[in-house]
This record gives sequence, structure tokens and C-alpha cells, in this order.
Amino acid sequence: MTWAPLLLADPSPYLRWQVLSELLARSPDDPEVAELKGMRATDPIVVDLLALQQPDGSWKNVDLSGIATVSSLQATSQALMRLGYLGFGPDLPAVARGAGYLFDRQQVDGSWPLPETRQESEEHAGYAMIPLQTALPLRGLAVCGYSTDPRAERAYDWLLAQLLPDGAWPTGWASGVHGFVAGYRRLAHSRWGCRSNTTGALSCLAHHPQRRTSPEARRALDLLLGRDTREQYGFGFEVARLLGAERLQGFITYFARFDLAQMLDLCWRVGASIEDERIAGMVNFVRSLQGAYGLWEYTNRPQVSRWVTSDLLRSLSHLDEGSDWFSAEPSTPFKAYFKKPKRY
Repeated sequence: MTWAPLLLADPSPYLRWQVLSELLARSPDDPEVAELKGMRATDPIVVDLLALQQPDGSWKNVDLSGIATVSSLQATSQALMRLGYLGFGPDLPAVARGAGYLFDRQQVDGSWPLPETRQESEEHAGYAMIPLQTALPLRGLAVCGYSTDPRAERAYDWLLAQLLPDGAWPTGWASGVHGFVAGYRRLAHSRWGCRSNTTGALSCLAHHPQRRTSPEARRALDLLLGRDTREQYGFGFEVARLLGAERLQGFITYFARFDLAQMLDLCWRVGASIEDERIAGMVNFVRSLQGAYGLWEYTNRPQVSRWVTSDLLRSLSHLDEGSDWFSAEPSTPFKAYFKKPKRY
């Protein structure tokens, strides 16, 4: 267990608390666990984020990303995702204000409006509906403990209403037809399913106490697992973005990277079994990337390597070996763009 002293040496009180309570199974009554839990609000990641919150409860796009490429709605959603990832919920006043800002902008049908920044408008020009318009705010609310709030439940119902018959979520609707699915967002066993939108919707379902093991959630995960790739590029990206080490940008392209660390997190939350050959292969590949001292290195931002390691260890420890998980999709080799055959 060489990773334990390295993770416990991290300056973040939240990371040390998570390691003791979740990975080392220390009791909540343990003096050190109790002390670190009370110190979480002093973590510089939290302090810096709370200092950027606006009086109306929102966060500005430029404050989180350094560049004005996303709307305040998406920036606020991302801020709540970060606070929820760090273990904070409605008891934290900043979370309650941020949630209030999002709920105030929720539409009657349970959805949120499409983003309005210039770059995002160009990205989804002509679209009347894109599932991510609701999946991103809903995920921020869900990870902070609002998943069963009646207003959030309406958003879940709207999201499920956008499902394709095959169980995936589309890119969206544009002029009454399915939106284009770019090669990197293609699902192996869905004609119109979009991997980015399906990942966003599943991330919301995975944080709901009942919906996380629903047939819709399991079917979405099954489709995502149909992509047979072992990509080291982007491995741990979602954790790095949640912590603010990676820039917040993109809308339809929000889940452009296929992050195996994120997939393992979704697997255990949905209740998938390691007996599934696809998941077992993924786990073996992930373990092969573990360093000599038990850490997984995030090479693009080495400062978050301990966080990625803690997240992966949690996922691996929670994967169920004897669930009623049933997979229906074969593992299919993936290639984003096929090379056109030459005429001569």
C-alpha cells in the first residue's frame, strides 16, 4: 500500500480526509477524520472558488476558465460540480446560493435554456434542443445533494424524454432532424447516439439514489462500454477539470475526451460488475498504468496526480463482483474517422 503515505502527505485537508474515510475505512468518530472534515472549508481550492462567487449566487465564466468561452450558467454548474466533488452540499451557504441561481433559470418543462455566449451559439447554431443544456446544470445540482429535489426531478424527466429508442442521447434536434454526430462522439452501436450527450446524461443519473441503477442508466453505460479503446491520453482529465487544473471550455464538445477514469467512476455508481469482460479489461489496463509507488500520474498537470489516484482507488474498491449487472453490447474496436478508400 505504497500510495497511502504519499496521499496523506498532500496539503489538501479534503484529500487526506477522503483517503482516511473512504480508502482506509477510518471511523467518522476517529479524531483525525473529524478534524480533517472540519478543515475542508479551509482548503485553498474551496477558499479561492468561494471568493469568486457573485452576489446573485453565480460564477462568471472568465473567473473559472480564464477565458470567456462559456456562459455564467455553465460556469455556475461547473462550480457546483467542484464543490460537490469536494463533499459539500446544501449546508454550505455558497452551494445553496448557487443552486438557487440555477433553479431560478430553470424552464417550465424542467430544462435549462441553451447557452448564449457567442462561441457556444456558433457551436450549436440551428439547434432547438441539446441534452447537455440540462445535463450540465443538473449534474452540478445532483452532486451537491439536490438530485431528489422536485425541481431536479422535473429535469430528470425532461432528460429521459430526450432518449432515443436505442437508449442513447442524441446530439440534439436541428430543424426537426437529428443533429450530426462527429466521429469522435460516435457510439459503436447507435446510429444517432452522441457519446458526449450520453455521458452527460448518465453522469446525472449516476448521482441519483434510485435512478442510478435504472434500466435507462444501465443501458447508457452499456452503450458507452461498447467502445473498445485503451487511451492513455485524457486519462484523469475529468478529475483535473473538476479541480480547476484544466480549462472549462466547450459545450457539445464538453466530453470530447474518452476518460477511462471517469468511465470507472460511472461503472461503480451504476452498479456494473467487474465480471463483465469489458470492465475487467479496462481495470487491467488501468492497473498497468499505475506507477511503482502506487500513484497514477496525470502528466499534463502533475499536481493533480494524487487526486486522480485517490479517485481511481475509490472506483476500484467499489466495483461490484457479484451484482445483477447484465451487458448486451459487444466490445467493438473504435476508430473516430475511417480512412476513405483510394479510387486508384
